[in-house]
Amino acid sequence: MDIVYTIWLRNVKRYLRSRSRIVGSLGMPLFFLLVLGFGLNSVVTLPGMEHGYTGFIIPGIISMSVLFTSVFSGIQIIWDKQFGFLKETLVAPVSRLEIMLGQTIGGATASVIQGLIILVLSLLIGLNITSIPGFLIAIVFMVLIGLSFTAFGIAIASRMEDMHGFQLIINFVVFPIFGLSGALFPIDSLPSWLRSLTLLDPLTYGVEGIRYGLLGSSQVNPLLSFVVLTGFTVFMVVFGAYLFRKISI
Repeated sequence: MDIVYTIWLRNVKRYLRSRSRIVGSLGMPLFFLLVLGFGLNSVVTLPGMEHGYTGFIIPGIISMSVLFTSVFSGIQIIWDKQFGFLKETLVAPVSRLEIMLGQTIGGATASVIQGLIILVLSLLIGLNITSIPGFLIAIVFMVLIGLSFTAFGIAIASRMEDMHGFQLIINFVVFPIFGLSGALFPIDSLPSWLRSLTLLDPLTYGVEGIRYGLLGSSQVNPLLSFVVLTGFTVFMVVFGAYLFRKISI
């Protein structure tokens, strides 16, 4: 566990010391929050949604922030490959599983911090949290999103050598995941075929879990969301660890 803690601490320190990374990661979420939220709030009416469209998309924007930060933390693996740090780590008498878990938990921690920053900014613009337990539920789902998609990013990075190629592939995969998650629109109003695709998206259950925690309502049963997202997290950590063990140096 010392190895896991050491690598986690390294990743968290790198994140906290990189102010440009923190500020830069806020750009797209704030754009969606301010432009879409306030721009469409007076135009879009959602049945049964007393928080308005702005309140509706805030959980989706928080999920987006966690998603992008966690997935792109996988680029650290490629960075470490190119600068020799990963080779030095892998030849040490430690388990590759511990190294991968340290990277995963470190990336997830950074992504949750990023999500909490968006949450705090949302409170400043008028979001009302229904309860303290609901706030904790939202954090649990943020952690699950962070862990699962950090492991997803590490799995892809384990098979790649080029940073630019990694970014292109991640963008190609992540944008559909976010777009189909119901972060910006209610899934109950979708055509049946599109709703089926949305329910196959693991991020949907993270968005709805956070929405339930913050707003007290969701379009998917919160227990089902927790079970599905937990299962996806376990799968991705196991799959990421499997690919990481096969990494060549």
